[in-house]
Amino acid sequence: MKKLTIGIIAHVDSGKTTLSESILYKSGIVRSLGSVNKGSTYMDTNDIERDRGITIFSSSASFVYGDTEFTLLDTPGHVDFSPETERALRVIDCAVLVISGTDGVQSHTLTLWRLLEAYRIPTVIFVNKMDIASFPQENVCSNIRSRLGDGVVNIGALALEKHREELAMCSEALMESFISGEEFSDRDISEAISTRRLFPCYFGSALHGKGVEMLLEGVAKYVHTPDYSDKFGAKVYKITRDKNEPIVHIKLTGGVLHVKDSLTLKHFDGSVTEEKINTIRIYSGEKYKTVNEVTAGTVCALTGITSAYAGMGLGEEKDCGAVHLEPVLSYRVDLPDGVDAHTALIKFRELEEEEPALHVMYNEQKGEIYFGIMGEVQLEVLTRVIAQRFSMNITFSDGSIAYRETVRRAIVGIGHYEPLRHYAEVQLLIEPLERGAGLVFDADRDCGLEGHFRRLVVSHLYEKNHIGALTGSPITDMKITLIAGRSHLKHTEGGDFRQATWRAVRQGLRMAESVILEPWYDFRLEVPSECIGRAMTDISAMGGRFGEPELEDGVSMLSGSAPVSKMRGYHRDIIGYTKGAGKLFTSLKGYEECTEPEAVIAECGYDADRDVGNTADSVFCDHGAGFTVPWYEVESYKHLDSGVDISDETEEELSARAERYMRAVADDEELMRIFERTYGPIKERNFNTRKKVKAKLPTPKPKPSPVSKAYTGSEYLLVDGYNIIYSWDDLRAMSEKSLDLARTVLCDRLSNYRGFCDCDVIVVFDAYKVKRNHGETEKVGGITVVYTKEAETADTYIEKVSHELAKNHRVRVATSDCQEQLIIFGNGAIRVSARGLLAELTDVERNIREIIG
Repeated sequence: MKKLTIGIIAHVDSGKTTLSESILYKSGIVRSLGSVNKGSTYMDTNDIERDRGITIFSSSASFVYGDTEFTLLDTPGHVDFSPETERALRVIDCAVLVISGTDGVQSHTLTLWRLLEAYRIPTVIFVNKMDIASFPQENVCSNIRSRLGDGVVNIGALALEKHREELAMCSEALMESFISGEEFSDRDISEAISTRRLFPCYFGSALHGKGVEMLLEGVAKYVHTPDYSDKFGAKVYKITRDKNEPIVHIKLTGGVLHVKDSLTLKHFDGSVTEEKINTIRIYSGEKYKTVNEVTAGTVCALTGITSAYAGMGLGEEKDCGAVHLEPVLSYRVDLPDGVDAHTALIKFRELEEEEPALHVMYNEQKGEIYFGIMGEVQLEVLTRVIAQRFSMNITFSDGSIAYRETVRRAIVGIGHYEPLRHYAEVQLLIEPLERGAGLVFDADRDCGLEGHFRRLVVSHLYEKNHIGALTGSPITDMKITLIAGRSHLKHTEGGDFRQATWRAVRQGLRMAESVILEPWYDFRLEVPSECIGRAMTDISAMGGRFGEPELEDGVSMLSGSAPVSKMRGYHRDIIGYTKGAGKLFTSLKGYEECTEPEAVIAECGYDADRDVGNTADSVFCDHGAGFTVPWYEVESYKHLDSGVDISDETEEELSARAERYMRAVADDEELMRIFERTYGPIKERNFNTRKKVKAKLPTPKPKPSPVSKAYTGSEYLLVDGYNIIYSWDDLRAMSEKSLDLARTVLCDRLSNYRGFCDCDVIVVFDAYKVKRNHGETEKVGGITVVYTKEAETADTYIEKVSHELAKNHRVRVATSDCQEQLIIFGNGAIRVSARGLLAELTDVERNIREIIG
């Protein structure tokens, strides 16, 4: 017998559950029609669903119609519960999209339509409530086609020549039949539906049972049964609980499954577990029957499986990957007196297993729990669910926008954990991905670690909700790859790689140029034509984008996109200035770069340095004692060289920069003297660097501050001269014989560095240590050398100058003075340790020597 799984989906109040009830009545599953208003429907089994009159949880029912065995999934129609709908879409063979004949295509209809396209699901349209619709089928179908696109055909009226032409336009095979005057074959129609070039449109009234049988016959006749493999495969689409026992809802996509079979569960962190099936249930509404065996195409539920998750692939199936619908709001959970946050968090994790879109977050700094929320109706439902299940009367704070963070360009994060008798080092390549890609973890490349340690690193990447360095929001749209790692035969303990991995992620995020992402809506705004000017002005003020307005019967329609933070609550303004005549339809578009990052950072008030639960610092060992190295100096202490070059410059760009530098040296006598003092006499001044530079020259990489911003000016490097001299062994030894010589050598090296790296260098010396006029400034080899005023120290001067320059320039300050580092960091400048500057200069000098041969 043919097997089909169909999903009934719709915008809320389109009559979706009533259609499901009518289908079950026509197929003989129920003897009388239930009512949504009376709370007596077969599919809405939860008390909250019956009280509110809406579907909140997807539910299934099985029936036979003709020679087809159907599994029907009734899904939520309210936008607040759309992630539940999306999970159900992963296992259906065909969607029945219900559209109200009185309201037409609505905002959530468009969201669902995009989801169907993303999952490539064959779709049949049922236009409901035609018994009370104001327009005939032709007008309604034409309106739907104008909103959803070509391929929407009134398939119940193919006797009309017009509809035959519309159907013929859907595929070449159908067009050939039309031109030759032949009847359309069922096979060609089925093929057009399965490839989403044809969307058959049926009309009727679910409440009165009209058009329902034609819909069922059409689905049974034209929708293909998928080709199933003989090898076992299944998709987990939902997790529920029955008396605290996990119930794993799956669709079998290959092979046969028996009670007491053992399943191999491959988890996203690379670990593998074996679990045995206790029972197999076939649900129909709130009731179920147990069976001993199921075959491919069956939707069922398993008990005995405790570590599965929604979206998991079993057997031949792979995990489903990232979802398209994410919550755009974040709400703090206010716990009742006497309830510990950690205890509540454990219970809330159960809810998150059932509804992964909740994104339960725990802020360790504040001891607060946050939920990702789709809307206010979901808040009411969650409050009631938590009270019923956990006897906990919670409330929610005012919601805020659910921001995300990513990185603008690739960076290497380093984590080292080596207190006494412990050891692990991890280096991770953190790369940006396209919007909506989520997080991808990879440990497949050769990194110097044995396989079980690599799997351990990936496991630790998955087990933590990593947050960004700007606002503490979850990170997304990144690929994190293990590129280097080291263990110790005797001293590596179980938790060492956890510490090293988490610190590596955090250190990379602190080093990176972070980007705040905010959610955006796609919108369609319908207002009286005299109000369109006001609407366009409002959307522009929001920073939104829109196309040319469309005019139809005195109504102007504007389509575009805008930030959720600005459009939230705008429907109230529309009601006001249109006197109730305007309509706003919104759907989540995705995340885009935040338009006002500094305001968001200030609003969030997150301090990465004080977040000890997400430290970026590393722990190294010296003479038997561990010591902490700040995140901005870890690069200088690392034990491994990953060999990964993350320079943004191409080989041609690097060669061109090197050539510009060498020609500048050749054309400037002072620069040439400095150059030859450092590298020796140059006999030939015809520098052909394009032939000599054979590999990428690593660009010294600045260490960004946590507040990433756009700078309009050039980059500055401020150097505390004497601090650096006394920090570098060679210069310190030189200064004991001649401080003037040490100053000259430092300035010469910085001059070469400035020319090669194309930045402005300011070296500051305390004037009281040198016999010259206080407050004097001079240019030496292209760098600015400053001798402070009589009562002024170098760190005071640097603090003042860095504060002014950092307003429009990227400013880095090189010093080993910890107190000075904290001060300049507060000014918005970027800290560079003395050790870090030495490493950068050494790299540059090595590259210069390669150029001159």
